[in-house]
Amino acid sequence: MASALIALGGNVGDVRDTFARAVPMICGMAQASLEGRSSDYATPPWGQEDQARFVNACIEIDTPLNPLTLLEVLHKVERRFGRDRTCETRWGPRTLDLDLLAFEDAEIERSDLQLPHPRLFERAFVLVPLMEIAPDRLIAGRTARAALAQLSTAGIERLPPPSPN
Repeated sequence: MASALIALGGNVGDVRDTFARAVPMICGMAQASLEGRSSDYATPPWGQEDQARFVNACIEIDTPLNPLTLLEVLHKVERRFGRDRTCETRWGPRTLDLDLLAFEDAEIERSDLQLPHPRLFERAFVLVPLMEIAPDRLIAGRTARAALAQLSTAGIERLPPPSPN
């Protein structure tokens, strides 16, 4: 089994409900156990700023899959929730965005997969939720705690837990 960190994001539709349905789907398709799940956070848009706020979260899973197969699973889950990477605007609105942040201590540099995620340490909207589940995990020699200390968290708000149905 290998430990993987995954970021979840979205700003189209009921994103928190999407997360609630996507996390078990990820675990099932990746034959994984959920080891940690952060709170949900409302965050300002990044990259393309003229759009709705996002909801972001992070999970940690243990999976027997290799990183490329896990990435394929994440893309399949995105498609099941209506995301089409072939015709979307970069950093634009989306129903579900799943980013593989880290996989054990793997360092991979391929056209279809870079690990750790190349912009992980630039994104407070990822590091804030990651701090809840893996604040001191070394990723390429850095921790979420150390990286976040260098960034602004302005506009990032922890959301209350969803109310039970």
